[in-house]
Amino acid sequence: MHKRVMVFSLIESRKWFTVNGSQRLCRPLSSVKVGHMWVQIMLKSSGGRRPKKKTYYRVNDLDRVMELQKKPSLILRLKSIIQSQKNRCILLRDLEKEVGFVQKWNFMGIIEKYPLIFRVAGGNRTPPMVMLTEKADKIALEEDEARVQMEPILVKNLRKLLMLSIDCTLPLETIQLIENDLGLPSDFEQSLIPKYPQFFSVKDVNGRTSIQLENWDSFLAVTVREEKLMRESVPTPKEKSRVLKDGNYCGPFAFQMRYPAGFRPNMNYLKEVQKWQKMEFPSPYLNAKRFELSDPKAQKRVVAVLHELLSLTMEKRDKFIALTGRRDIDSCTSVPPRFGQ
Repeated sequence: MHKRVMVFSLIESRKWFTVNGSQRLCRPLSSVKVGHMWVQIMLKSSGGRRPKKKTYYRVNDLDRVMELQKKPSLILRLKSIIQSQKNRCILLRDLEKEVGFVQKWNFMGIIEKYPLIFRVAGGNRTPPMVMLTEKADKIALEEDEARVQMEPILVKNLRKLLMLSIDCTLPLETIQLIENDLGLPSDFEQSLIPKYPQFFSVKDVNGRTSIQLENWDSFLAVTVREEKLMRESVPTPKEKSRVLKDGNYCGPFAFQMRYPAGFRPNMNYLKEVQKWQKMEFPSPYLNAKRFELSDPKAQKRVVAVLHELLSLTMEKRDKFIALTGRRDIDSCTSVPPRFGQ
C-alpha cells in the first residue's frame, strides 16, 4: 500500500517550505535529520478562530445616576476634608496631599464653581486657603445634630443588615462599601460600634475584621414588605385574575414591578411573571443555608433579600448640594429601588 509521504525541505532562510511539490510560507519549526536529509515538521493550525466577543448592555438610567453622583461626591468629600482640619480650613497647596495631584484639579474646579459652599481666603503674603461659607458651616452643624438624632435608626438598620447575613456576620470592609447608602458615619467602627456592645462585636473571621451580631431580635426579623401588608389590607386575589401588562399582581407574595421604557412582553411572558408573583417564598431573615438555590422559592427569596436591603438604605439629598441651586446636582443622588417601596 502506497503511503503518501509529506516531506518538507527547508530553503531560503527557513521561511519557505516545499510541501508535496508546492511552496508554502510557514513558521519554521525544529527540524530533525532522517538519513541524509533534514525533515521539517509543520503543525496544522486550529483554524485561527477567535473567542466569541462578549456583548455588554448599558443601562441609561443607571449611567445618568452615576454621572449625577460625580459632582456631589466631590462636594461632600471636600466638605469632610475641611471639617476634619483643626481650623476648619485647608491650604490649597495642602489639598494635593489629601486627594492626589490629578484629583486636586477636579476639586479646584468645584471650589471655583460653587462659591455658595466654598470660600477662598488669603492672598498677597498669606497662602490661599479654602473654607466653608458661613451658611454652609451652619448647615454642617445641623447635619451633625441630625446624625445624633438618627443614631437609633442607624443602629436598628445595621442590626437588620447583620440578621440578613449568613451567621449574622459581615466583613467590616463590606459594610464600609455601603456606609454612605446606610447613612453610617465614615468612622462608624470607632464612633458607633463600641457604644453598643450589647448588639455588636468586632471579631477576626478567616483573617478578616468582621462585625458580628451579639443577639437575635425576633421583633426586627420582619421585612418592610410584611409591615406594609400589616398596615394595609391586601384583598384576597381571585383564582382566575386578569393578567396585567405591567407585570404587577395584587397578592401577599407579590412585588411591585416596572418594566423599562419600550419593553413590550408577550402574553406567555406575562403569564410566567404572574405565576412567579403568586409563588410564596421563605423569609429573608431565615438562614440561607437551609435552602437550595436551585429551588424556585429560594430564588424568589433572593429578590426579597435585595428588596429588604434596599429598604435599609436612605436617599441622600444633602443640603450642601441644595446650596448650589443647580437642578442637575440636586435632582438625584441615589438609585431608587427597582421594585416597590
